[in-house]
Amino acid sequence: MLKQQKASGFTLIEVLLAMTLLSIMVVLLFSSLKIGAESWNKGEKKIAEVNEKAVVYQFFKRHLTSARPLWDDFSDGERSFSFQGEDNKLQFISVFPASSERKGIQLFDIVFDPADSGVINVTLKPFYPLLDDQQWQQEEVILLENVEEFELSYYSKDAANSTGLWVDYWQQKEQLPLLIKIKIVLADHSYWPEMIFALKLATAQPDFNQSFGR
Repeated sequence: MLKQQKASGFTLIEVLLAMTLLSIMVVLLFSSLKIGAESWNKGEKKIAEVNEKAVVYQFFKRHLTSARPLWDDFSDGERSFSFQGEDNKLQFISVFPASSERKGIQLFDIVFDPADSGVINVTLKPFYPLLDDQQWQQEEVILLENVEEFELSYYSKDAANSTGLWVDYWQQKEQLPLLIKIKIVLADHSYWPEMIFALKLATAQPDFNQSFGR
């Protein structure tokens, strides 16, 4: 007489244990994916912040350090020095390289308005009047957004103050400051290093108009 074989299979406890282990593995897997995605996003954000700082730094290094001590003889009113600075705005003359699309001596007008969504705007236009068959090419671009503070300071030395002095305004002058300090604070308060630039032509003679075809 054949013995009756017992049916093989999983008990209820084994099934519950397997499901519990599977649930733990799924949770760990999705947690790892979430951590990886967050790390990726943080890395991309950090790269974007570094690139943004590099673009702003290179803008000032390329154009501001090459500011020209020229006089404005073309605007209505009295003859004025082209470089005019305040604590949150700056006007200066610089030159684009010959390889760029926008050539020649340009007037840069940098303005920060806290009421304008914390934007630093740059307006460009030719410094010298154009010929009759040319168009007045004025261009406005956003240099930086989400800015909480934008402060400019100007440094110079004279015979009365041999140690030099930082001031918040540079107006009604006849020469360039030796140094310009730029402080930027973003709305998210992420780190932004203070920038100081030396103007290459700060000690040059202020009236360069004849040197540029005047």
